[in-house]
This record gives sequence, structure tokens and C-alpha cells, in this order.
Amino acid sequence: MDLYQLNALEIIKLLKSKEISPLDCLSSLQKRISSVNKKVNALVTLCFERAEVNAKILIEKDIKNRGMLQGLPIPIKDLTDVSGVRCTSGSPIFKERIAENSDILVKNIESKGGIIYAMTNTPEFGAGANTFNEVFGYTLNPWDTTKSAAGSSGGAAVALSTGMAWVAHGSDMGGSLRNPASFCSVVGMRPSPGRIASTPSGILDGTLGVNGPMARNVLDLAFFLDAMSGENYRDPVSQIKPDESYLSYAKSNNKPRKIAISRDLGLPPVDPEIQNVILDVGKTLEKHGLIVEESHPDLKEAPVTSKILRSLTFYVNLKSQYINNKKLLKPEIIWNIEEGMKLSMEEISYAQNQRVNMFNRMQNFFDKYDLLICPATIVTPFPVKERYVRECNGVEFSNYVEWLNIVSAITLTSSPAISLPAGFSKDKLPIGVQLISKCKDEANLLSYARFIEQCLNIDNPIPIDPIN
Repeated sequence: MDLYQLNALEIIKLLKSKEISPLDCLSSLQKRISSVNKKVNALVTLCFERAEVNAKILIEKDIKNRGMLQGLPIPIKDLTDVSGVRCTSGSPIFKERIAENSDILVKNIESKGGIIYAMTNTPEFGAGANTFNEVFGYTLNPWDTTKSAAGSSGGAAVALSTGMAWVAHGSDMGGSLRNPASFCSVVGMRPSPGRIASTPSGILDGTLGVNGPMARNVLDLAFFLDAMSGENYRDPVSQIKPDESYLSYAKSNNKPRKIAISRDLGLPPVDPEIQNVILDVGKTLEKHGLIVEESHPDLKEAPVTSKILRSLTFYVNLKSQYINNKKLLKPEIIWNIEEGMKLSMEEISYAQNQRVNMFNRMQNFFDKYDLLICPATIVTPFPVKERYVRECNGVEFSNYVEWLNIVSAITLTSSPAISLPAGFSKDKLPIGVQLISKCKDEANLLSYARFIEQCLNIDNPIPIDPIN
């Protein structure tokens, strides 16, 4: 069996025993990338020379001093700076930009023994849940290369599902870790704000956008979250890392007692086939002795609130690019910035107050339930050349964010959420479910996710070769 076919924890075990070296891992990835990446366009910038230099430095250290990642190669989403590497944010504005300094997140990963070897594709500035841009083109879904990989962490999800990564970094504001995980049959986690420190930009204490881990299974995800987590004085919302590892929680076999399931979170539409998957998951968990009820908190204000706060964020973050480089921005970004320009103080006040209300309702909801399960996406993978989902179950969407309400609503509540593979459609396309817990409760969420992963026991043969 080739190394790329093993999971991350198996690779870590081999690295710790010195049966393989970080250079062996890089060699395996280079071979896999050379045969697969051209078919899916997931990794857009490779930096193997930099990776090999860092791997050789790490190898010189005693095995006990190599950090928990032990030289495991890690790809970074092309929104996050890696020093000396081409970092474009998927934008023609920065298509030749070489980052001078690494983001806090990257420095943390490298300090734990991670080896950065590639940048993963993303939509321009992460906007749009379909991974394409004018610099690198489209990332294709390996389950059907005519379909979208979603986004904005689409390159990361595809790299995982095709064996070009063991774990991957992503980020999430309106579902950007959860959507591509669902479309590619991998696991993606949006942690609570502050769980993972990163270099601030735009709004200093912003909590809509977070960084997070992606992996092929829950245990690998928990392990990578351990490596990514921690406080940093340069990030004012970052949190102290818990004493007990997330991996140990994931392995604890602690299962939820009472679960709420919802077919649409009260925010339709959702494709009926996906609704049926949610109901089937509920039935499966009942067979394993869990109490399952159909319920969800009141999140009806989420679509309007999310649109206002997202537009405000885009205005703050990208106003200067709008002024200086508007002709180079894609239309969806221009629309978002201009929506932000039109906001009144009354609208901003309304959105901030409603977000507090929804936060409180969600956290109060978990006084009764241990876990909330709902769709991770409202459709299965759609044609890649469609910029975004235009219609679902008879409902037409007027812009590129309306189809994301089922994930952006959870963002507003600050609850951690995991997209977990739950099966396949009649067309053999992946379907994921979204698992949500109370704020800052990643430990129990991971334990529950691992239990549910074992209960579902789906035939998920990743890594796969791309299917034309």
C-alpha cells in the first residue's frame, strides 16, 4: 500500500517509529500529485523545495523534539500567508505575490512539526461556495469531475479525497469548511471562534470567519485540531488550549444521550433526497439506543442577519481593493462590497442584536439536547461551470449566498460544527450531515461525531482516483 492511502494517524505512527521519514511522505505526495492534480486542480502552488529544506532540518532533531506532527506534510488554503511562497487569495490583484511573513496559524503548525508543501485552491478572497478563480481556474469534484467541489476550501477537500493530503487547513465564514467536506465525502470542522489563533485582518475581534481542520475521518480531524489549537497574544480572541487532547475525547466513545434532528433548520429549501438522509441518520441512531427528536432552535432571522454582517465584513476587508482594483474583482465580490456600502446604522444594529438573540436561543437549545443534526448542504454537487446554486426544490436564489443559509445560520451562533459523510445520492454523489454542539464544546462534539461515524459505517473508499 502506498503511503498516501494511509490515514494521518497511521503516518504519524510510522514517523514516530522512524519506519519512514518526512522526506518519504513528501516523495509519496509528489508522485500522487503528478498523476492526479492535473485532473482536479486542487493544489495550485507547490513548494516542495521549501518543504524538503524544513524536513531535513526536522530530521536532524531527536524524535522527541520533532513536535506532535512529526514532519507530517500539510497544505494551506491560498488565503493564508506562508513565507516565501506564492500566496494569491485567488485574485488577479495578487497573482504574482510572494508572502514575506507567515500567518500565526502557519507558524504554529510548523512549530508543531508540520511541513508546508502546497497551497490549495480557493475562490477569489474566499467568496463563493464554488472553487474557481481567474488565476488558477476551476477545482473539480473527484466523484464526478463535471461537478463543483463547493468552497471556499474546495481545493483542500479535493486534495484529501484524492490522496494528495492526509489532513488540510481550511477556513469558514458561510460554510467554507463544511460545504466542500460534504461535496467531497471528507470531514470538515468549523471550530468555535478563537479556538485557532490566526493573524487578525479587517475587523480585529471578528468572529464570523474562523480557521479549521479537514481530514478523511474524525480521529485524524481531532488530531489536527490539537495541532492547530491554542492561544496567541497577537490574536485577541484566541483561547487557551484545553489540558486534555481532542483526540482523546474523540477516542473516548462518549455518545450523546438525546439528539435533535432537523431537515431544514426552519430555513428551506432543502433537496428531498438530502432531507431523507437526515431522517435515515436519525433512525440509525435510534437503533443504537439514542433518543432522537425532530427539533431546531428559532433561527428565522439568520438569512437577513447573515447578509448584513457578511456585507459589512466585505466592505471593511476589501474597500481598498474596490477603490483601486474594482475592474479585477469578480461580480459577486463587487455586489457584496456595494451591499456593505449601503448599510445603515439601523440595519447594522438590527443584525448585531438578532445575532445575540440567535446565539442565546442556540445555547439554550443545548440545555435539552446534546447535539443538533441537520444538512451540511441543501443540494448534492452541482455543475462546476454554474457560479452558484440557482435553484433548489422549486425555490430560485437571487444571489450567491442565499443557498448557504443552512450553514451561515450556524456561523452566527458561534457553535462548533462538523460536516460528516453520511452516504451518497442516487447519482453516487456524496451527502454530508452537519453536527452542531454548544459553543466551545469541541471536545464532546468530536466524541459524538466519532460515535456517529461508527454508527453510520458508510462505504467511503477515499482516497479515490478522479471519476470522469
